[in-house]
Amino acid sequence: MESIKTVRQLLEVRRGPVWTTSPDASVSDAVQLMTTKDVGALMVLDGERVAGIMTERDVARKVVAAGRLEGLRVSDLMTERVLYVRPDQPLAECMALMSERQVRHLPVLEHGQLVGIISIRDVVADIVAEQSFLIEQLEQYIYELPPHQRT
Repeated sequence: MESIKTVRQLLEVRRGPVWTTSPDASVSDAVQLMTTKDVGALMVLDGERVAGIMTERDVARKVVAAGRLEGLRVSDLMTERVLYVRPDQPLAECMALMSERQVRHLPVLEHGQLVGIISIRDVVADIVAEQSFLIEQLEQYIYELPPHQRT
């Protein structure tokens, strides 16, 4: 198993749709989409342009602060200043950015176009898979050694 080093490689392995909504959509509809698709974030698009991101955290914090859900639009809750990454960026850099900025999702833009989204879960899963593979390789190497060389 080869480790995934860049965002592009991760997106190739983890093919799936990027779920989106519009700024004018109701928060209720957006939350229902997040629940149905089992995702923690929706990209908010105004036409083809990325207008923001709406995450579970945005919903939890801002709906409680507003004291209501009725009548709220995605534009009322979304984060407009979106951190994003490029497909050629190393995953280690993405992990550092997520940790430093305390975000769980990073949209992937190439030439200004949304091409994917990665989550901290995706990045951690790759790290775990890479470490598991390395452990297996080391165990195999050790067991192939003659008994007197295993210590």
